[in-house]
Amino acid sequence: MEIELRQLRYVVAAADEKSFRRAAEGMRLRQSTLSRRIRDLELQLGVGLFERSRAGVRPTLAGTELVRIARHVMDEVDRMAAAATAAGRGEAGRLVVGFYTSLSTGNLRLALQDFKQSKKEVEIVTVEGTRNRLFSGLSNGAIDIVIVTGDSGNSRFDSLPLWSERVIVALPESHPLAENEIVYWTDLRGETFLLSQRDPGPEIQDILVAKLAAPGDRPRVVRHDASGENIKSLVGAGFGVSLMCEASIGGKFNGVVYREARDGNGPTGISYAAHWDRDNGNPALGGFVRLLRERFAPLSA
Repeated sequence: MEIELRQLRYVVAAADEKSFRRAAEGMRLRQSTLSRRIRDLELQLGVGLFERSRAGVRPTLAGTELVRIARHVMDEVDRMAAAATAAGRGEAGRLVVGFYTSLSTGNLRLALQDFKQSKKEVEIVTVEGTRNRLFSGLSNGAIDIVIVTGDSGNSRFDSLPLWSERVIVALPESHPLAENEIVYWTDLRGETFLLSQRDPGPEIQDILVAKLAAPGDRPRVVRHDASGENIKSLVGAGFGVSLMCEASIGGKFNGVVYREARDGNGPTGISYAAHWDRDNGNPALGGFVRLLRERFAPLSA
């Protein structure tokens, strides 16, 4: 049995107006068309839906039950249509964002907040992982966009340079350098550096070696298979000092202070970029990329 949605709309309109004539006028139909469609439905169902009289029409017991269900069906159809339209415009749906920076503060957190405020119906899912895991997810469609340091190395992906974050030194609060507002790289010679084996730890170590390595003398680095938060806990416990991106300093840890790392040219920065598969047709992705362009492309330029 096939029941058309318009037949249900005719039945509901007739029940509301208590008249085939007024229902037809409200729907800009001929009364004969609406009456015939309702009669066809009654024949399909094998029951009468309306009691007809000169005063108008009144739903039967079967008609009352059908009207109740029909209202629910029409509401669901309207919601489905609205959801599909919103998803097609990027105003609803799902966006999966991969990263390995911190969300405690910084530009990524602000970008996600702005996008959520403008696209309230879009579900934002975040994936934190290694560089290899994130780009693998991008390749297989599990992740929509990745925000990391450096290039993707994949010609399939489009990229957008974003922001640069300062490199920050995390020090035990009892450290002599903690009294300084700024720490120069040369002040850090002889220190034990605690770095994570996880991204972006390797890039941070490259900067450290570039700033402090000398012939026959490399900085002492202890690599931990631990999160940035646990590295900061070790710093607070006096195991050494650490380096991190600016976005990682939002969370407070007992016994840890943060200072900007500088040399004669000023602060040291590490640059981030967004990468996505150009064949990804997710409208929510397009909206997020537009937000990133508008907010951060001038910064990268």
